[in-house]
Amino acid sequence: MGLVYALGAYLSWGLVVPVHFRLLSAFSPSHILAVRILWSCLFAVGLVLAWRRRVRSPFPLRPRHGLLVVSAGLIGVNWLLYLQAVNGGHLLDASLGYYINPLISVALGAVVLGERLRPLQVAAVGVAAAGVGIAVGWAGAVPVVALALAVSFALYGLVRKIVGVDPLVGFLAETLILMPAAATWVALSPEPALPPDPRDFALLALTGVTTALPLIWFAAAAERLRLATLGLMQYLAPTCLLALSVLAYGEELAPHAVAMFGLIWLALALYAFDLLRAGRRSPVEPGARPDAARIPRPLPRA
Repeated sequence: MGLVYALGAYLSWGLVVPVHFRLLSAFSPSHILAVRILWSCLFAVGLVLAWRRRVRSPFPLRPRHGLLVVSAGLIGVNWLLYLQAVNGGHLLDASLGYYINPLISVALGAVVLGERLRPLQVAAVGVAAAGVGIAVGWAGAVPVVALALAVSFALYGLVRKIVGVDPLVGFLAETLILMPAAATWVALSPEPALPPDPRDFALLALTGVTTALPLIWFAAAAERLRLATLGLMQYLAPTCLLALSVLAYGEELAPHAVAMFGLIWLALALYAFDLLRAGRRSPVEPGARPDAARIPRPLPRA
């Protein structure tokens, strides 16, 4: 079942979510974000009430829990950038951002948390950085959206790792923190939060579901699969985004983008090989399921 849950999460992030948001292109990204926060908050409250016996309590509160304000801001920025990329016809930028994201997370872990990088991981980060550098030099422009998506989500992951709360509780806290700003935006916006068209209303309401459900499936997969398996499968989402952008929405891969993606795929191949090799060497803990490994708590995504 772990593979099924992981496939559900990554295919949702790579196919269902971008198609869903493209269907909402009549609304501005800011309005979709505000409504998404409100519906996600309501959905998260319902889940916490329904699963209250399974959710780890955050009490007593610690000073580090105040960092949820920072993580809420980071995930809000990440969601807005993603919406602008999807509705603006820049799925390639979104795909590139989520290819780069794991490598930035590795670099942040080394610099901020003092995590030691194995030689192949250092090589992977270097190759990915070279890919972005070559593309910038070739095209004469920095892939701002892709880098902003990657950096904002990597920083978000770092903050959530430091905070260390139950994924669902943290997600609820973040949506509650963002809710006043979202409610104010909706109240002042000329765009309707409850559109009269049943189709538009249903699509806006479903943003809460398509935000939270992949997170739940990811959490279920994380409890059942090895870290190496989960790490490899995470590249399904940006690969689906890339295919969707080119095959379904007609975006073109410029020569500099081909070179950049090629080097990033090489970096990911090195990174994946290193994960697999390390996974084979890691002993399974006594009493643990053979296919399980101790991994960080899962985090919400776009």
